[in-house]
Amino acid sequence: MAEATRKAGIFPVWPQGEAPGAATSRAQFVLEENHTGNSAFDRSVTGVRAPQIVVYAPAEPNGIGILVTPGGSYKRVVLDKEGSALAPFFNARGYTLFVMTYRMPDDGHAEGASAPLADVQRALRTLRARAAEWQLDADRIGVLGFSAGGHVAASAGTRYAEQVYEPLDDIDRLSARPDFMALVYPVISMHEEIDHPASRQALVGPEPDAGQIAHFSLEQRADARTPPTFLLHAVDDPAVKVENSVVMFSALRRLGVPVEMHLFEQGKHGFGIRDAQGLPVSVWPELMMNWIETKV
Repeated sequence: MAEATRKAGIFPVWPQGEAPGAATSRAQFVLEENHTGNSAFDRSVTGVRAPQIVVYAPAEPNGIGILVTPGGSYKRVVLDKEGSALAPFFNARGYTLFVMTYRMPDDGHAEGASAPLADVQRALRTLRARAAEWQLDADRIGVLGFSAGGHVAASAGTRYAEQVYEPLDDIDRLSARPDFMALVYPVISMHEEIDHPASRQALVGPEPDAGQIAHFSLEQRADARTPPTFLLHAVDDPAVKVENSVVMFSALRRLGVPVEMHLFEQGKHGFGIRDAQGLPVSVWPELMMNWIETKV
């Protein structure tokens, strides 16, 4: 992981650095060391105003790019546990990883609760525009999201046609629809019986109406053009109920969207790669990559 991080490149999601919608926000950027452990690779950030993408490129690209949206309860973005730690596994199979930070839905940005979606839409369009730089196929670029970042990724795959920011340049003429989605213990639904309370609070507040709940419950936003989807969850997850993946699976299957789901008895929440070791769920990167290669 240290070697991958040393070689990584970085660039802004938005050409001017700060997102245009950040002008209305009072959020202040903070880098949190040792948030998920005691190593140098346990960082997270809060108060994102200028989302960035860190590129982890393989020695021999297979043409497939994955935009990674790590979790953090819609309070922060975890940089390593669900970001840089993935690079050795995916780079070894030729995948180019793009680990991004994104703005929080309740930090006062002009796009409101759709600020994370604006960031991921612009990021996907930028990767398509610059695909040749990383020897990628522009129609083989997907998203991989964890926890609240799973909600960001699933928003990209269900709300891709929504205009949530004013176009800036020719890049914004490109499609924001990912070619596949991989969702790991994702936040999906705002319905109270299965919601993740912190994410729901950040997205729709303490007293949402039925319209707000439906708008941000992504099992209700899926349609027949939602990209092929891979779902992964631990049944014993105490934070994001496994029913989030189950309702998404059911919705996609009903729509005829290609979908594969793996539920593991043990793993709890936030296992990433490191905390999955020693458990059956540790095979998940291989399962996911095998699946992706049948879809793009």
